[in-house]
Amino acid sequence: MQLRFLGTSAGMPTRTRHVSALALTFEGQRRWILIDCGEGTQYQLMHTPLSVARLDAVLITHIHGDHCYGLPGLLASASMAGRRAAMTIVGPPAVRDYLEAVKAATGLQLGFELIHVDAATLVNEPLTLTDLAVRATRLSHGVECYAYAFDERHVEASLDTARLAAEGVPPGLIWGQLQRGETVIDDQGRYLCGADYRLSPRTPRRLVVAGDNDTPALLTDICQGADALVHEATYTEAVVKRLGTDNGHSSAARIAAFAERAGPGALILTHFSPRYASRPGGAHHIDEIEHEARAHFTGTLMLAEDLAVYELSRDHTLQRCE
Repeated sequence: MQLRFLGTSAGMPTRTRHVSALALTFEGQRRWILIDCGEGTQYQLMHTPLSVARLDAVLITHIHGDHCYGLPGLLASASMAGRRAAMTIVGPPAVRDYLEAVKAATGLQLGFELIHVDAATLVNEPLTLTDLAVRATRLSHGVECYAYAFDERHVEASLDTARLAAEGVPPGLIWGQLQRGETVIDDQGRYLCGADYRLSPRTPRRLVVAGDNDTPALLTDICQGADALVHEATYTEAVVKRLGTDNGHSSAARIAAFAERAGPGALILTHFSPRYASRPGGAHHIDEIEHEARAHFTGTLMLAEDLAVYELSRDHTLQRCE
């Protein structure tokens, strides 16, 4: 499972960061999922191997512009490129209203169907996308806003290759037959039962991607069993206190402290205020976010960067792909 960040800035782009968008791909699947679609998303896609022709669904966390202004343009480009397959759009009802308004005002006609799904329905009933079950939980941000959890649906038992090698069964066709649970006769005349060489299935992976949120505790239930959490860290704690409790965003300290309690092994922070420069010389630097988070979280911590790719492996560990 790979996470490819297309935009990591809050509110507006900077010289090094576009606004929110995250592409999710899955092993063995050519289709992919887009979470949020801020301005400039389709430009960022040109720097990736991803194609809008294989985009399975777009999930919008909330209607604020830095999370959705790129959506009409992306859909228009997909249509002009010849897409005819239906596309699923998940989000608050305001997302559908927004798209209908843009279509009416600009005369946009799409050559494919949009299947709109109200994110609120995913709170109680998961939606199947590719090989994932997607659930949602409501967040606190002033407007209707959600986090999405992605769970693997099919986890096959792996083959005990060490035992096969120890018993002198070489890799080849027989291994594939045993993986499928078949009983075979090897070249030594031995009967080998597939069930005897299959290990217990591993635990399915769970990834949680949250929209803007000033109350991390709202993620408690959906983070149970999560391997990784993607969450905004728009400000440091000092800035949040200065802005007041109704600013709608979390500090690095608050989300890191929550993650330490809730238990996801990895935390990826994103959606950084433009005040935190990624290059030396500014009044504030992104290192302030990292230092504050590390003071509260002892797991794997990443600060997302535009076009960076992170792999959530089958062993439930997260690492950046170089």
